[in-house]
Amino acid sequence: KEMKRHMGDTKHFCPVSLKENFVLHPGLKEHAAKYQEKIYYFSTPAYMDKFLKNPEEYVAHNEPMQAPPLRVCLLGAHGAGKTMCARQVADKLGIFHIQFEKYLQELILPKTKEKVGPNYDEEPEEDYSEILSQDLDAFSQTMTKTETEKSKQEVKLTDEEEAIKANLMDNEALPPEVLDNIVLDWWRKEPFRSTGFILDGFPRTLHEAQYLSERGLCPDVAVYIEVEESDILDRLFPPRLKKWKERQHKKRENKKKLKDLKAKIRV
Repeated sequence: KEMKRHMGDTKHFCPVSLKENFVLHPGLKEHAAKYQEKIYYFSTPAYMDKFLKNPEEYVAHNEPMQAPPLRVCLLGAHGAGKTMCARQVADKLGIFHIQFEKYLQELILPKTKEKVGPNYDEEPEEDYSEILSQDLDAFSQTMTKTETEKSKQEVKLTDEEEAIKANLMDNEALPPEVLDNIVLDWWRKEPFRSTGFILDGFPRTLHEAQYLSERGLCPDVAVYIEVEESDILDRLFPPRLKKWKERQHKKRENKKKLKDLKAKIRV
């Protein structure tokens, strides 16, 4: 009996979501209405009421209704290879590639001047001005003055930028109003609206998945890349080790320069 029903132009998708948000949002059987002998399903009671008030606005006339482009969410652990796969898919399908964490970094980079987060944290440099406080008093004063000037030049972050930084540094959840300013445009504004995209690394948490559901932002496909922990370790450990060795080498070089400087001053 269900198969014999004459479905509307959008089949089991909500026609109001498609018309107003350009999103294929599955309708629910409990929110169904009949118009011109065809059955339409709606994602919410409010959208059903909207349709019944003016159904001609949400049905096809001379041409079939246009479907939105492909929207893909690509998920997986850090180091699973999401970005490499996403680039290949984007190139092959002619859609945008959006790397979520990179996008967040770019939003605050003009003020922070450097990337933030556990993957970019450097070990703090030793305070050589304190070590040489007696022998290099002038040098210490110069360093203190430079640090003071640097702190004055730091630009204060807005509340939204602080929230983004806290998310990158400590994985604190982004408030819905911050996500609204970032995510909504990919579904509703050009050039993403008519081209489509593959969203690399979002949603990352249950909170972000619930946000997409509450806003009616339905991806057409969600792909999770599952990788063995040993493979991720083999991929991520060598560059991390190389970076650590470079820091250690730099630290030894600085100590040597400091020792030479102290010797020259005493002479």
